Amino acid sequence: MEGFWENIIVVTAARYSVFVLCTLVFLAIFELVTSYKNWEEIKGGNLAVAMATGGKLFGIATIFRYSIEHNDTLLQTIGWGVYGFVLLLIGYLIFEFLTPVMKIDEEIGKGNHAVGFISMMISIGLAFVIGASIG
Repeated sequence: MEGFWENIIVVTAARYSVFVLCTLVFLAIFELVTSYKNWEEIKGGNLAVAMATGGKLFGIATIFRYSIEHNDTLLQTIGWGVYGFVLLLIGYLIFEFLTPVMKIDEEIGKGNHAVGFISMMISIGLAFVIGASIG
């Protein structure tokens, strides 16, 4: 049975499953943090929300990519992935806090493409920095 857990197909399926589950949980947390309903807004064609959510998805995936690359066990991968997500979430909240001239969350919810794009790029940029730091 020991060889079973070392088979690349099994390891890949396990990593994939963990990533999908964590992504669903992390997106649900982002849904709680934002004032708008991500999937309702996306269904309604809100491109700003789609860009911001896409940036978060890309950010989560990038963090897990680095976590998988630099860790041997699923538990380590999950731990670093969760830590990276928390940093990504903090980055989102800092972005909101450091922009006092407007409420980022409200602008994205109203469909402001420029703010949605900046939010997406911040998530992507932070993910690369966070991922590069994962050990």
